[in-house]
Amino acid sequence: MPELSSRQPRVIVVDDDEDIRSLIVGQLAQEHYDVLSAGSLAELGAAMAVQPVDLIVLDLNLPDGDGLSLCRELRSQGSGVQIIMVTARGGAIDRVLGLELGADDYLTKPFEPRELLVRIRNLLRRSRSAEKAQQKAARIARFGSWRLDLFQRRLIAGDDRLIMLSSAEFRLLSRFIEEPNVVLSRETLVPERRATAAFDRSIDLQVSRLRQKLAGSPGGEGLILTVRGEGYVLASTVIYE
Repeated sequence: MPELSSRQPRVIVVDDDEDIRSLIVGQLAQEHYDVLSAGSLAELGAAMAVQPVDLIVLDLNLPDGDGLSLCRELRSQGSGVQIIMVTARGGAIDRVLGLELGADDYLTKPFEPRELLVRIRNLLRRSRSAEKAQQKAARIARFGSWRLDLFQRRLIAGDDRLIMLSSAEFRLLSRFIEEPNVVLSRETLVPERRATAAFDRSIDLQVSRLRQKLAGSPGGEGLILTVRGEGYVLASTVIYE
């Protein structure tokens, strides 16, 4: 976002007015965001079940529910997705209620599209800064059934077994953890060998060895996936502690 990672930030626009939805989607696409759209809470839920979303532009009045209730539900589930509420309601009570229920920002219709873009950019930048600060302070990174001790450079299985990692394997796994669910090329995984990485099959061997170690714990077999012609991806959420 404003990069949350090397992938483009993913924003979903939720509004039952197709014209408004299309206008906002078009503006965001021009800014190179990865944009999704939904006309109802059901469509939003289906989209978020398939792929992670970084920010929701959320209309309060939807055909199958209320945006305030959705905001409350997401926050009660511990979701940290950024939410900008957009509504025709202009009352201060609605604004305060929306922010109290966990919205990060609030816009009243009609609004200037550029104002929405600025607010989206600022929220995503703030989220990225908070994420980086959390990563720097964290000792443990959890992914799947595994834990990686970032201080002692140890890999810990779900049953508390310690798995030895070489320095190269630790650097490689750390790189995956920095950008989960993002396809990373060989050049990105091993930047110190960027000039030859595209043809360096020893990188594939390192990934293979790391996969074998992760496969020693339930669910570990599918954590690192190959994307043909592009690279590798850690298919997991990462939680820092």
